Amino acid sequence: MAGSPRIIASIVVVALVVGAAAVFAIVWRPAIDAIEPPSPETFDPAVVKRGRELAALGNCNSCHTRRDGQDFAGGLPVPTPFGVVFSSNITPDPETGIGRWSESAFRRAMSTGVNRAGQHLYPTFPYDHFTNVTDEDDRALYAFLMTRPPVHAVAPRNELAFPLDQRPVIAGWKLLFLRRETFQPDPAKSAEWNHGAYLVDGLAHCGACHTPRNALGAERVSAQFAGGEADNWHAYALNDRAHAPVPWNAESLYVYLRNGWHPDHGTARGPMAEVVSNLSTVPDRDVRAIANYMADISGAAKPERDRGAVLAQAESAPAQGDPTGAAIYAAACASCHESDRPLPYGGVNLALSTAVTSPDPRNLANIVLAGVPAVAGERSPIMPGFADSMTDAQVASLLNYLRVRFSKEQPWTGVEKTVADARRTQTALLQTSAGPRNAPADPSQRDQP
Repeated sequence: MAGSPRIIASIVVVALVVGAAAVFAIVWRPAIDAIEPPSPETFDPAVVKRGRELAALGNCNSCHTRRDGQDFAGGLPVPTPFGVVFSSNITPDPETGIGRWSESAFRRAMSTGVNRAGQHLYPTFPYDHFTNVTDEDDRALYAFLMTRPPVHAVAPRNELAFPLDQRPVIAGWKLLFLRRETFQPDPAKSAEWNHGAYLVDGLAHCGACHTPRNALGAERVSAQFAGGEADNWHAYALNDRAHAPVPWNAESLYVYLRNGWHPDHGTARGPMAEVVSNLSTVPDRDVRAIANYMADISGAAKPERDRGAVLAQAESAPAQGDPTGAAIYAAACASCHESDRPLPYGGVNLALSTAVTSPDPRNLANIVLAGVPAVAGERSPIMPGFADSMTDAQVASLLNYLRVRFSKEQPWTGVEKTVADARRTQTALLQTSAGPRNAPADPSQRDQP
């Protein structure tokens, strides 16, 4: 009996050692040796060209370029429910960027979310999608980035509360949510469909915005493409729960993704505007593959959602709803949205607008306040913003009227608060459009993607 305490103590010590070893094995990753920055001339121009296309498909510049900054130099604040993470410098600068990264270090960051120094990366860098990217495409991306002009720029310190500001915590998140398997083509589908699935689920990381997230910030796999959030915009559902009055098909998706608008659906705004701007520069085959895949997963069209039926229902519907909103619509909106004028002056028929039929009024509030600015050199839709000429109450009245007049959906609730939040967000964005000027640098972020 006298030996029992010793035995128990020994068991506890062994358990603690084993536990510590397990935690160490989960958390620790070795550093990868630094290299001398390779000369741009060492990369095959054809590989660099494909890397440029892949970077556009991945929308890399949108997150890794602050609004007054140089391309890919980082520093853009990315708001999350847990605080703000600042994007990092992915130019080949040897001190503050990835100039001393080998291709294997870059590939590790893409596939496992660990930087060259062995630090775990926050999943605002969507490596949970990039695990699907092939080594060949990673090689092309690496070649493209390493041939960009190097920019000396240190990312500001992340604004995260303890313990989330400790990178080892991310290892636990990965253990729970990071799927290690890579993309597997479906042999029952066409090569184009599989190429679209590879891009959507991988580099394009569409689910990062269009899939809802759980309390720990991971995508809810069981609700893929059921709609999500991005920068105070509602990312619409892309599956069979999509709320577009007229269902998308492969051709309409292709036109929208290629041009940024479609006459039966409206124009891309918010983060989606940056996505389609990048997609306008990539080969047709990539955009068509994405459109083909997304059209297939959105489900079969229903007869009652035929374009003609939707327009006929809207034309025969009685003029009802908030009289203040009706008056504002007649004075400020109807002359464009009911004119049948061609672009850029004619507006989409609002019976066809997803923003009006969406379960969330945020996108419509954002568009009414900010408008749709002209795109230089393009015959694209334009619309003035009404932030300076309408009060929150007037915008809310207009939105409530549009919802009742042009959709068969239930009225929204809390619209005035949504408008106030949208105005506050847009004002803050204008005030900080240059990015954080005086935020302290975070030395630990000098060596991460």
